[in-house]
Amino acid sequence: MFELVGRRAAILSYRFGMADGVSVTAAQWLTTLRALGMQVHTVAGAGRADVMVPGLSLDAQRPPPRRSLAAALDDVDVVIVDNVCSLPVNRQVGEAVAAYLAGRPAVLRHHDLPWERERYADILDWPPIDQRWTHVTINELARRALGDRGIAATTIYHGFRDRPCPPEHRDRVRRRLHVDGDGPLVLQPTRAIARKNIAVGLALTAALGGTFWLTGPAEDGYQRELDALLQASPVPVRRRLPTGVAMSCAYAACDAVVLPSSWEGFGLPLIESALHRRPIAVGDFPVARELAEYGFRWFSATDPESLRAWLADPDPGLLDHNEAIAREHFGMDALRRRLGLLLSGAPMCHHSGSASDRGNGACDCVTG
Repeated sequence: MFELVGRRAAILSYRFGMADGVSVTAAQWLTTLRALGMQVHTVAGAGRADVMVPGLSLDAQRPPPRRSLAAALDDVDVVIVDNVCSLPVNRQVGEAVAAYLAGRPAVLRHHDLPWERERYADILDWPPIDQRWTHVTINELARRALGDRGIAATTIYHGFRDRPCPPEHRDRVRRRLHVDGDGPLVLQPTRAIARKNIAVGLALTAALGGTFWLTGPAEDGYQRELDALLQASPVPVRRRLPTGVAMSCAYAACDAVVLPSSWEGFGLPLIESALHRRPIAVGDFPVARELAEYGFRWFSATDPESLRAWLADPDPGLLDHNEAIAREHFGMDALRRRLGLLLSGAPMCHHSGSASDRGNGACDCVTG
């Protein structure tokens, strides 16, 4: 269909196989590209990847030498760079990758950009650019911001595969968490860093009289603050995923989801909660407002009373509504179409068909 059969690609990032958004959505692209007939391997400096390259990790003291990048990437037709050339967490690594890719076909997929983080806001010469590279953002906000800086980009939203957990696993997971039937189990499926607003998730749970479950690790030096929050918590707290428990079963085990962040590049739980048919309370961050234009019905993370009322008298219609939107606009079929157009060079629009750019749920200027 898109003449991609047999073409070779590599997806490169600092790390893969983790619970962070880059790892999760890189796996979505890997599955989709292989479904399009491409031969794909992953390259990273940490975690789990097909090819491990010392010097590519977030904490690498020295960048990878060109010969190491060449050994991993010389035989591919296109390199997809996930965030290494986006947020300059380890700029010397990004510069090494950019230097190697100069003049070669590459897709730079941007999950985060410098001006979105206070600590990098004064960096004006990043991300790097090259005539052979295509820039992809995961939201319209970032695409427009790149455009304001003279960098043309295309928005491709994430594509989600619905893999429901067997219903009987709900009780099994709750038993492993030692959660009884008193009060809702409120899931915050995020890492523990400052912008995830753990305190708001705890406050919501307290107002609901529930148990708070935070699945991700503490990062970015947040462990001490997290420990203080959890020690002072007025509600029972559960941490991390039990061994062998998939995230889909975490959604099955919970009664409600909370994503109280002040900032997200996307916010995977917004879609995952819909596909797993759980109500979600959401913080007022910009990309949530962007995605809400599709018609999702969410609760406010700072207004527990409306969620409490829903839990007392659940309306399946809300879950049906959110699930239908997620399947239509954020499923794997939509991702496959967009990636096929992008990599085949077929005509396509710069945006992802967001509600602000289309009237009927479809992107009218995508062709091919």
